[in-house]
Amino acid sequence: MIVPRSDASFLSKGNDRTRGSPSWPKILSCGKTLGYWLVSKRLFVAIDLPESTRQLLSNLDPRVRGVRWVDAEQMHLTLGFFADVPEEIDLAFREKLNGIDFGAFFLPIIGVGAFPARGWPKVIWIGVGRGHPHLFQLHKRVSDAAIASELEPDLRPWHPHITIARCRNVAPQSVRELLKSNIDLDAGMIRVDSFHLYSSTLTPAGPIHTRELSVGCRE
Repeated sequence: MIVPRSDASFLSKGNDRTRGSPSWPKILSCGKTLGYWLVSKRLFVAIDLPESTRQLLSNLDPRVRGVRWVDAEQMHLTLGFFADVPEEIDLAFREKLNGIDFGAFFLPIIGVGAFPARGWPKVIWIGVGRGHPHLFQLHKRVSDAAIASELEPDLRPWHPHITIARCRNVAPQSVRELLKSNIDLDAGMIRVDSFHLYSSTLTPAGPIHTRELSVGCRE
């Protein structure tokens, strides 16, 4: 689920919102001097997909037990994920992201695979081609913005992809036909002319993603 952004940055001690509410943020500590709860957010930066692409990917769902297809509205290409981000760093990060300058580019959506490549799958994904320079440049700028904001970037090699399903206790043979028949699937090209900052709140019904910021390309 994606919901509109709330403008509430801090929650005071006297706030009457229910702590069990899906939008209740994680509490880090109590700022006794300021009289506020200090909260953190789970944030990620992503490229959204057009509706037509998301619908095409949703239609691939083989309805296999244990394979949970991602809701179409939540399909995206992650440029960076950041857990437990305090409010002051969140604000600094937004400022740095707003300063990223990039030109629009086209990205192929092609080839279905799984992580790990061998054994029992945990994630089913679709790729974005090989070594697209503009995509990797944008990813680097997002990482640089994180470092400048005192966020710790993920130092593991980045393998850009779009997660389309998550698997739980799914034997390899259960998804073999899906992967084999779609290994060369061409879902078309998308135009990347913006990226977005989202906050993510985990709930028993699944994550709720709230768009916090959008950054467009230069004209």
